[in-house]
Amino acid sequence: MKPFKSLLFLLLLASFGAVGQTKTTYPFVERDSTLYLDVHQPAMPRADKAAVLSVFGGGFVVGKRDDSYQTALADSLVKRGFTVICIDYRLGLKDSVMVASHRRLFDIDDLFQYCIDIATEDCAAAVNWVVSHAKEIDIDPAKIALTGSSAGAITILQLDYCRANGLPLVSALPKDWKPAALIPYSGGVMCRKRDLKYATAPAPTMLMHGTKDKIVAYKRFGIPGHAKLFGSKSIDKKMKQQDIPHWFIRFDGIGHEVASWFPGSVDLFCAFVDQSLYGRVSSLDGTMEDSQLQPTRWTNMNVFDLYKK
Repeated sequence: MKPFKSLLFLLLLASFGAVGQTKTTYPFVERDSTLYLDVHQPAMPRADKAAVLSVFGGGFVVGKRDDSYQTALADSLVKRGFTVICIDYRLGLKDSVMVASHRRLFDIDDLFQYCIDIATEDCAAAVNWVVSHAKEIDIDPAKIALTGSSAGAITILQLDYCRANGLPLVSALPKDWKPAALIPYSGGVMCRKRDLKYATAPAPTMLMHGTKDKIVAYKRFGIPGHAKLFGSKSIDKKMKQQDIPHWFIRFDGIGHEVASWFPGSVDLFCAFVDQSLYGRVSSLDGTMEDSQLQPTRWTNMNVFDLYKK
């Protein structure tokens, strides 16, 4: 091989190694069937061995830990040196006949509560496995950020809400463990017959939501006396009332499209995680615009439209 070609080959090989990754699949809990997680490890990990655990969206009906969105997210963050863990969870609506608009709201909120509960339990079990195997997968268990979109965003917010309030739903979490950061795209917290509140501080949280979202409500969804889903606007309000630092980024006139905004937010995502890992406490409240994020049919859809056959 000629010297120039040899040098070019070595440079290409080095470049590939710098951004390459390995993916290993592990079982993490037995339910009706075995649930798995994929660990994407970078060739050149961050010095702090930080990790991101990602929960897919899909309305608790569809979605996979290795779908194209999750794979793209893992690829982007692995290039930044993060170990990325993408998890399974039970889809409570997968085998259910759901909701047309004639269904009574208090039937629907019970069903959603069930779906959120089992997804949250599974997420807690996944966190427990990751922390227990931190040495094996070469991460720092105190530096695990959680992210998710739509149903996945609800799941991670619910997990941290339950953790902060000492609720038994997340008893599988390791004792005294807390997420290093929480980055939900179009998420919310479900509360049954109680108002939204935090008994102890939640993890550092960056909320992102479209003001026109009617699938995962921007403000809240539910009726008095029954379970209510509190969207990012309500969570932001409560955190301000309790003097909890957090970031809140809204998109005026945009609906559920924000759930898939991760590709446009990688730099912002990493900046927030870095700030959280290094112990900086700050608050941000602002409106974001992105030319690549425009209203589509998702802006005009509500939660009933989502589940129509």
